[in-house]
Amino acid sequence: MKIVADLDLCQGHAVCQAEAPTVFHVPKRGTVEILDPAPGPETQADVDNAIRYCPTRALSLTPDSDNS
Repeated sequence: MKIVADLDLCQGHAVCQAEAPTVFHVPKRGTVEILDPAPGPETQADVDNAIRYCPTRALSLTPDSDNS
């Protein structure tokens, strides 16, 4: 799975960073930066919470279709 952010929806609330700080970073004035778009299973619960609690629903998971 790969994390995708809709930067048009992101308002920089930083809930994702609070839930999964090793995966997301939100600068003081900006939108989410995904530090690790395909994190391992050890952070799965935190990533799920970050997606679930995003106030603008800017985050989602998509199948990783990179078969190169």
